[in-house]
Amino acid sequence: MYRKAVRGFVDLHCHWIAGIDDGARSPEEGIRMLQGLRAVGFDHVMATPHMRPGMFDNDKSDLEAAFAAMSPHLAARDDLPSVSLASEHFFDDVVFSRLVAGAGLPYPLEAAARGKKRGVLVELHPQTFPARLQNRLFDLARAGLRVVVAHPERYQPVWKDDAVLDAMFDAGALLLLDVCALVGKYGRTAEKTARKLLDEGAYEAACSDAHRPEDADRTGLAIEALERAVGKGEVERLLGSAPRALLGR
Repeated sequence: MYRKAVRGFVDLHCHWIAGIDDGARSPEEGIRMLQGLRAVGFDHVMATPHMRPGMFDNDKSDLEAAFAAMSPHLAARDDLPSVSLASEHFFDDVVFSRLVAGAGLPYPLEAAARGKKRGVLVELHPQTFPARLQNRLFDLARAGLRVVVAHPERYQPVWKDDAVLDAMFDAGALLLLDVCALVGKYGRTAEKTARKLLDEGAYEAACSDAHRPEDADRTGLAIEALERAVGKGEVERLLGSAPRALLGR
């Protein structure tokens, strides 16, 4: 399994907060997830719990409370990466309205980068994209947000024709690879699509999207597959310099 000698990876998408969505089921499980991700090279891991009405009815205050509740379990440990909080926003009318109103949880920005657009992690429906998607992405840009599209390789419209992503690019959206797609976690079609998008240079960054401690080991194997596919320098960009830039570092 991948063991990175020089650290510096940043995981932009992980479900290590306990009991708030389909991620970690206990604080202990969340800690094991973070330990495993640190072992494969991540110095910083974002918590991105779901905000998805009807499935995970979390608003901003719910997610902030859950993050705070995990803090005592992480304190005074030297075997964990640093952590911070954002959310995976399911792109329906309710969540879109929250984002426009400033009631979402975009990625935090370092103080020196304030004034830049903040990245915001968005999940689309796996089978169909919403109407007027490009217009809504422009609306978010006007609200000071830059959309980061979670795991595009898992969306059926992209399987059929990845030209559907062009309208998102035109609106300034960025693509985030779930690196475990490269080792078959989501099936052959998702893996094939991920490799095609990699070949096209479509991804801005990559992540673990870990939900369980064992996902950290799979992430290590996936990073090895990523390095074989694109080389060490591109691994460092997708998991290091590009995520850091998105956080204003």
